[in-house]
Formats: sequence, C-alpha cells, structure tokens
Amino acid sequence: TPAQRLAAEQHKVINEDGVLRIDNALIANMVARRLSGLVLICCASGVHAFAPFALRRSPHSTTGTAEAAGAVVAAALRMTAAEYSASDLLYQDQQEARARRAAVEQQLLGDKIQALRAPKIKKAPVKRGSGFGAGKADNRTPAQRLAAEQHKVIDEDGVLRIDNTLDGAACDVLRAYVLRQQELADVETSNNADVSTEYYGVENRRKKRCDLLLGLVPDENCDEDGRQVISNTLQKLLGKDGTLRPIYEELVTNEGEFYEFAAVITDPGSDRQQVHPDLPYRKEAPLYVIFLALQDITKEMGPTTFLLGTQSYEEQVKFEDYSQKDDQLSNANSRLALLKKGDAVLFDARVLHCGNANDEELGATRAMFNFSFRSPKEVGSLGYCGSIRPGYVGRLSLGDIGEALEQFQSGSNDEPFARYGNGLVRA
Repeated sequence: TPAQRLAAEQHKVINEDGVLRIDNALIANMVARRLSGLVLICCASGVHAFAPFALRRSPHSTTGTAEAAGAVVAAALRMTAAEYSASDLLYQDQQEARARRAAVEQQLLGDKIQALRAPKIKKAPVKRGSGFGAGKADNRTPAQRLAAEQHKVIDEDGVLRIDNTLDGAACDVLRAYVLRQQELADVETSNNADVSTEYYGVENRRKKRCDLLLGLVPDENCDEDGRQVISNTLQKLLGKDGTLRPIYEELVTNEGEFYEFAAVITDPGSDRQQVHPDLPYRKEAPLYVIFLALQDITKEMGPTTFLLGTQSYEEQVKFEDYSQKDDQLSNANSRLALLKKGDAVLFDARVLHCGNANDEELGATRAMFNFSFRSPKEVGSLGYCGSIRPGYVGRLSLGDIGEALEQFQSGSNDEPFARYGNGLVRA
C-alpha cells in the first residue's frame, strides 16, 4: 500500500539517523496539547524531549542552538518526570479514543434496549424408569434439573439472569465490607504503587471504575463483624445448598478452576465501556462469570448491556471485521441488566457486553460481587489472567471451595480458607 511504501522509506531514515520526525502523528498531537509544542521521542534508552528546532541541523554556529536545546531538554525532562510519562499520555489518549468509540456504539445499539429478565423455565418431567423399555430413571434433584435447563439458556443466549441469589441483609453486609476493603486498598496502594496489581484487576486505571480483588480470609485491619463476611456469603452461594452451586456444577463440574474473585465498583462519572468480550472465541465456553448486584441498579448507575447470542464463532468473526461490526451492533438483540439487590447475571465470557456510564448527577456507586469458574474442557492459557489476587491463581476448584464451606457449615472450622491465605504476594 502507499502507507507501506512510505514506511519503508521512513525505515531508511531511521537506519541512517537513528531518529525520525513524523508530523501530525498521535504522539505529536498529545505533546502539542500538553507540553507546549515539545516533541517526545521514545526509544529503548528512555524518553527524551526535544524542541522542534533541535531536530534540524543549523547552517550557522551550533553553540547557541545546542545550549538552548539542552535547556529545553532539561526543562522538558523535569516537566515530564513531575507530571507525565509517555505511557500516561498514550493511555489518556487511548481512553479518550475509547470513549468516542463507546459513544458511537451507544448510538448503534439504540436507546430502547429491553431489560434482561430471568427466564421462565418449565419443570422437566421426571423419568420414573419402571417397566420394560422405560429407560434409565432420572435421579437428579429438582435443583439439578433446573440447572440443566438453565444451561440450555446460557448455551443459546450467552447470559442468564438468576433472581434472589443472595438475601438483602447479606447484600448490605457484603457491600459495606467491599467498600471498606476499597478504602484500605487505596491506602496500601498510595503508600506503595508497586503493589497495585495485588489489589486491583484490569480496571484499576479507568476513570471511577475498578476491579477490587478480594481476599478469602480477613486481613489484619478487619474488625470482628467483618471476619466471616466472605465465608458467610460464599456459604449462601456455593455451599452445599447454595443458590449457585447447582448451576456451576452443571457448567464446570467440581473440577472447575476458581478463576476470579473481586468486586466491580463504578462511581458517578465513570465512562461507558466499549462493547467487548472478556475472552476471544474458543470452541468450548472457557469461563462462566457472575455479576451479583449488592444494591438495586438503575439505568443511571450504568448497568451492563449484553448482546444475546454473540458468543458464537460467526458473531465473533463479525465483531473482528470492521466492515461488519457496526451492522452487527445495530441489529443486536441487546438486554440491559437492571438488577434488584441480590439478583445476578451469569454469562459466558465470550459474549459481547459493556458497562454503561454511571451518570455524574443522577447515578450512584454501583458495587457488583464478581467471581468466575473456568471450564476444565479448556486447557492452556486463556490469554486473560482474570481478576483475582495472585496468590490464589490455579490453587482452588469449585470442589475445594465446597469442601471448605462444608467445614464452615458444620462448625468445625471458623476460617475455612485459612490455608489459602489472603492471596497477596508482595503486599
């Protein structure tokens, strides 16, 4: 292409001079806005700032030019060290570009998206297995038969709403605990930025949006009332009689890896996300994710939009093709997760979705309890580490959590996850 031919000639200049000035490029535009016309040149040895004239050879004496350039370089380096880094500037521009694209996608999806509702699932008839040729008896419990029908919905739509997974009082306790943990994490990371990945997941740099990584055991700052919040919550969800235990046993079996454990928190003023899958297409569903509402979620709080049925290979191909992507979004069968406190959505990580903007004036803090389990059918790297503290990676399965919760329920172990620690490695 013409661009490739130009690039080949530019390559020759870099080989000869070691540096190339490119006008009207993204990095130049960023710098022009923030550093008064200075140009940043990024190279393997670091970030260097030059005045525009320093990139030209003067036909006259170079003494004054060199001194002036040196002064500009020194001032620019002080400025960038104090206020900006090249990665910060690039990240900010990427975020602005994403926000512009997200606004376009919002128009494509339209403003009349229906609310996601829990499906009405008819009870399957129970096979008794009596008489010749009657077939094998169905010995599953009602919860297991319901989970099998819910599995069919997830296979078709990629997402399932499950109401009343956690009672309101438990949601209130967990929400207060999570927001307190966010305060403590902010203190720890402000004292030592190097440990931010111990406390925050993939959303830790987004505007008023974060994935707060949670511990299975209480930390040293936890008061007495909070010491068993996590164990009590998981007991109600994933214990022997937990509301979500049957569906996860159906989807991933007891061998399914505990892959994420966090809280997704957005505050008023958080931006809308671009439409995305959490994972690229794979033949088998690699990961099943829970978002559980810890308070009622209104439209102004930025609920998640799901594009039903987009976990398929055909839909993923469209999404990756810019010539088809906009039409795909315009024609999508979308649903808005306007959940009540204690309701949850369970989704295939391949399905397309996005978080909406939390309105600056009319919104409120939205806290979602978030965990996931990986299907044992998918082996090898998923290309996504998941929102989980590093000390828990690869250490627990659904069966392990179930065994720990049985000890907790029986009263034989008040801290059932003590053997796994707090999940922190460097903090």
